[in-house]
Amino acid sequence: MDSYPPSVSIDDVNQAAKRLNGKVTRTPLLESARLNQWLGQRIIFKAECFQTTGAFKLRGAFNFIASLQENGYIPRHIVANSSGNHAQAVAYAAAQANIPVTIFSANSISAVKAAATEDYGAELRLYATRTEADEAVKEAAAQEGVVWIPPFNHPLIVAGQGTAALEALQDINSVDAVFAPCGGGGLLSGSLVATRALAPDAKVIGAEPLLANDAARSLQSGVIESLDGPVSTLADGAATPAVGDVTFPLLQQLDDFYEVNEQQIAYWTQWLQHLLKVHVEPTSAMTMAAVAAWAANTPSGQTALVMLSGGNISQASMAKIWATDYLLQPPIIG
Repeated sequence: MDSYPPSVSIDDVNQAAKRLNGKVTRTPLLESARLNQWLGQRIIFKAECFQTTGAFKLRGAFNFIASLQENGYIPRHIVANSSGNHAQAVAYAAAQANIPVTIFSANSISAVKAAATEDYGAELRLYATRTEADEAVKEAAAQEGVVWIPPFNHPLIVAGQGTAALEALQDINSVDAVFAPCGGGGLLSGSLVATRALAPDAKVIGAEPLLANDAARSLQSGVIESLDGPVSTLADGAATPAVGDVTFPLLQQLDDFYEVNEQQIAYWTQWLQHLLKVHVEPTSAMTMAAVAAWAANTPSGQTALVMLSGGNISQASMAKIWATDYLLQPPIIG
């Protein structure tokens, strides 16, 4: 599977959309009149929290496996490394194809995501750190008949994730900006490819936790930077050690990028759950800090698309998010 060029085109995203037709949920678009009024902009959310397995990751996993099947290759075993949402996605997609799967993850994996991964039939192997899990999956993938589905750094994964923005842009008449969270960059890169093709004048903007700001540092230095070690952030889905050589060149084409502190992550998780009446995980809500900054510095009356990446939250994370009640006053913009 290393023969793919390190680039992704809109043709790849369209091909992925064909593969995923009937396999994934075409998730709804949501908006809040109150939020629109406060921001002075129209904010439309692509709600991947309603996706099967509760996150966008299923798109990339299904696209990867469907591509293998198209080429007549059914692996003996599938392995993957993940902090949670990718683990569930690969477990579910592999089960649909009747292929055994083992997931490698750090002990810090969200309890609810770990339980769901095993419930979908995967074997879950836990390691002290994400780096150790990543090394272990490489060793497992070297065995004959075993295929490794990476969490973000593969053209088939990026193309699959790009179908979420593709769907949304097909359903919206016009859009001025597209926002997505950044962990390894799969969703953000795929959203960029789809947006450049369907809404070329729209800005594409990313966000990541300040405590896990490897992508921001990479974009500033021009080379891929890695986190110094494990980090603890509410946005656990974006705590990836580094972006990849497939996603980074695409991320370098972004129009803007924001680093978001923990207070903002908790703040917007509460507000989105309150305004949209849906279960939104912190990694999704984090992006709203970037949206609010954009809204405050943009002429009113524009439209933004926000990729709500998922809705899988553990009780422990919920307790941290609600330790302080941020709903006592409307969001402060600017």
